[in-house]
Amino acid sequence: MSDLVRVAVDAMGGDYAPVEPVKGAVEAVNADERVKVQLVGQVDVIEKELQKYTYPKERVEIVPATEIIETGEPPVNSIRHKKDSSIVVGMKKVRCGEADAFVSSGSTGAVLVGGQTIVGRIKGVERPPLAPLIPTEKGVSLLIDCGANVDARPSHLVQFAMMGSIYMEHVVGIKNPRVGIVNIGVEEEKGNALVKETYPLLKENPYINFVGSIEAREIPNGAADVVVCEAFGATLISKVKQGMMTSLRSKIGALLVKPALKETLKSFDASEYGGAPLLGLKGLVVKTHGSSKANEFKNSILQCISFSEEKIPQKVQEHLADYKSSREAAKDGV
Repeated sequence: MSDLVRVAVDAMGGDYAPVEPVKGAVEAVNADERVKVQLVGQVDVIEKELQKYTYPKERVEIVPATEIIETGEPPVNSIRHKKDSSIVVGMKKVRCGEADAFVSSGSTGAVLVGGQTIVGRIKGVERPPLAPLIPTEKGVSLLIDCGANVDARPSHLVQFAMMGSIYMEHVVGIKNPRVGIVNIGVEEEKGNALVKETYPLLKENPYINFVGSIEAREIPNGAADVVVCEAFGATLISKVKQGMMTSLRSKIGALLVKPALKETLKSFDASEYGGAPLLGLKGLVVKTHGSSKANEFKNSILQCISFSEEKIPQKVQEHLADYKSSREAAKDGV
């Protein structure tokens, strides 16, 4: 029993709590005997939900937490003042080593703040990025979006690329994953100041398989396995549409491809791949959509198994330390 991967699940966060997180947790332990789930939240509510299911009782535990952080609450204040909330209690389990991972579809802000202040950053990590997996024509890509980080620096993007590569290779199973940086064109000299400064650092980095710049419209085609970008969301959709409307021929093509495009975009919730990991922390924190159903919870829990077994935090720390040493040696002319 000691070698089980222990995943704390926020049973109170998200649009469909506690019904869907509890159901997803039960499905996860029934699907894989390597995992144990700790359902964090109000005991009577969770017990009532668990009565609906048959599952191995020894691999589902209830961890009491009386408070709930609502989506609209200020993240810093809620983490600071709601000490007995399901998010804070669950993350403390990870920090003290009583859980290997934490999964929540609750407040994104609270999960991000709690991940950094409670679980803590790996030594050497400047900024932990949230990295969702998105389906593409070739399978799945990891999207590392620093759009919210207005003061993002080249060193941040380099670390994002390295951490994303480690995750894709050792958790998702893609050997030597291709890393691309989103740009307005594929030429090396194009882009804003941040991209121009970051490009050569990625190009010379021995720890990643850098394939150069990719345009936003190429992301759904699977142009890279790890996609580093400044902003995603509406930008990608607008660029895809814009590309389709550049000529009469493309407009006709757009009408033909519209049904398929709508299906592709609908699948961008990536529920079959699980949630978005917050990379660069001492333990795994996974943020799922606020509207997540049981399937996404189940797959988010199961993806924690590989993360734990492959010792991702240790790999990240080692690679970042080696990279830093090599950069310092190069500066000193060694």
